[in-house]
Amino acid sequence: RHGASGLLRKRADQIIFELNNRFAERSTQLLRCIACLDPRNSFANYSEEKLIELARIYAADFSEYDCIILRDQLDTFIYDVRADPEFSSCSDLGNLAVKIVQSDRRTVFPLVYRLIELALILPVATATVERAFSAMSIIKTELRNKMNDK
Repeated sequence: RHGASGLLRKRADQIIFELNNRFAERSTQLLRCIACLDPRNSFANYSEEKLIELARIYAADFSEYDCIILRDQLDTFIYDVRADPEFSSCSDLGNLAVKIVQSDRRTVFPLVYRLIELALILPVATATVERAFSAMSIIKTELRNKMNDK
């Protein structure tokens, strides 16, 4: 009985190790920050600090001054969208972006909208990089196999 639980614990440790390798700390940090933009349940996961952290991660897109302005925009934005019944039906980030454009809040909260745009393209950018590395791995494997055949 103790052997089975020891084996299970060892396997769980291996899985955790693999997950940690798969999702680097930076990726986990990004996902936690992006989750704060989730519009469900009247932005229940909202955290101004995490969203400022997200902006700082994207330093090429947000200067320090932008981060100061973003803080003010976030305060007003979250109050505004929580009070507007149009936004209560938002179920995801893409839907939120559409509603922001339709209501012309994109011009009122340009830095918030930029943050949402970056959050929307991140999964695409990450998947593209992962596919490139996967393709590179396949090519390397094929080359190694060819070298071993000779």
